[in-house]
Amino acid sequence: MQQLLDSALPIGGFSHSFGLETLVQEGDIARPDELEAYLRAMLRQSWTTTDALVVRAVYRDAPIEEWDRLWAAERLVHAGRMSAETRSGMEKMGRRLLALARSSYPGLDFARLEAAYRSGECLLTHPLVFGWICRQAGIGEEQALQGWLYGCLSHAVNSALRLMAIGQTEAQRLLALLSGETVQAARAALAMEPEDAWSDMPGSELGMIRHETLYSRLFMS
Repeated sequence: MQQLLDSALPIGGFSHSFGLETLVQEGDIARPDELEAYLRAMLRQSWTTTDALVVRAVYRDAPIEEWDRLWAAERLVHAGRMSAETRSGMEKMGRRLLALARSSYPGLDFARLEAAYRSGECLLTHPLVFGWICRQAGIGEEQALQGWLYGCLSHAVNSALRLMAIGQTEAQRLLALLSGETVQAARAALAMEPEDAWSDMPGSELGMIRHETLYSRLFMS
């Protein structure tokens, strides 16, 4: 799972800030304490209650071949993304991760997932593919959820490093401070059903929507 969480994994994540660039450019996030508050809110009110539930759906539904329920959970969460850039980014990252996994993990079975994509049943979003790989590799559900949430934190911090006047030391401090909260967040996700997905980050969503209108951009979303 460590390889899947590597920020250098060539699936395009480096090109996406998922709205953070807008919030920084518009002055909503300018200081380390504001970034910390944003990361904590995203962890509790978005990442845990949306994408992590797609990972959870893989573990719930794939063992009993409840495929329609799994694909519906993915579509439900994906439909909640208001920004076209964000929807596109999550789909592209998922497809690239699957292509990479085919060559990196030849012993894993992706046949049902690929067939569902070809037939239009699923979208191959990033959390769906991540969850599929983790389950196929024998990683436990709670560990996979913690890994996904840590990856969300790490990605956002790395984006902030390119956007804000914070150094590597401050970035690592934030990761160390917040990574422990992924344990509780993963348990919160385990207590939810994927169909109950919700998000309460309107400022972040608006940042994602407005991103495409920024005068200058480092990121694709």
